[in-house]
Amino acid sequence: MGAETLRILVSRHSAFYSPLISTLAAGFLRDEGLDATYGVLPKGRHGRDMIRKDEIDIMQAAVSTNWGPMEKGESDLPAHFAQVNQRDGFLLIARKPDPAFDWKKLEGSTLVADHGGQPLAMLEFAASWNGADWNRIQLIDAGNVEEMDAAFRAGRGDYVHQQGPAPQQLEKDGIGYIVASVGEAMPPVAFSSLMASRAFLATDRAWAFLRSYRKAREWAAQASPGEIARAESSFFPQVGPDVLAAAIARYQTLGCWQGEVSISREHYEAALDVFLHCGAIARRHPYEEVVVSPP
Repeated sequence: MGAETLRILVSRHSAFYSPLISTLAAGFLRDEGLDATYGVLPKGRHGRDMIRKDEIDIMQAAVSTNWGPMEKGESDLPAHFAQVNQRDGFLLIARKPDPAFDWKKLEGSTLVADHGGQPLAMLEFAASWNGADWNRIQLIDAGNVEEMDAAFRAGRGDYVHQQGPAPQQLEKDGIGYIVASVGEAMPPVAFSSLMASRAFLATDRAWAFLRSYRKAREWAAQASPGEIARAESSFFPQVGPDVLAAAIARYQTLGCWQGEVSISREHYEAALDVFLHCGAIARRHPYEEVVVSPP
């Protein structure tokens, strides 16, 4: 009998999600007798709808993706069952090296910012947390991640706001220089997680996936960046191994993949604080209505 196939989607493709990528890339799923398809959420689709329609099994998202639908009265939402990252993974890149960077330098500057709901909320919170006046930062919405990168390369913006390995590629190309980490500049939060239907989480496949994921996340946190980059190279065909390894090393140093696989109440509440600070949600949503313990 062949391996059972899981259908996995991610909200975006980045080295930031190496714990999930490595379940496939480093063979941890195969060791559990599982295979998987992997892709990025199609434009215009919502992961929660695809889970409801049984089009996918597991989605990388964030606890915050449940809050907007909850405020609109939606029910039968996915359950978030495992943490991927406990820190924001976005970096700020400037045109020139700036070892003395201060967040107040963003005031009066132009910033090509990722306008996704959570990335923008976290960026606003981090800026305020570090004393910058958010209203004095000139934000540029250049589109999706590829369009943002192209815009900065074409000369738009004093700064750009990206996940790895894009910032490391800009440095290698001599176009930009990493000056700050959003995650390092603010407290840990429930930034990204894995979600699925409660029915799927009751299956043997979910248990087998979690066994592989626990091993993969621990490996991603502890193995050498070069080893991880080699394993994941086929997932990043346009990125050199040195650039990919540099991105992975940055996330390891930041501690994104440390700690338990379960989503802590403390980190969940910290994410609520961010969204309430930015006015992105109207109320605190109970932990128990969004998060479940891993199978």
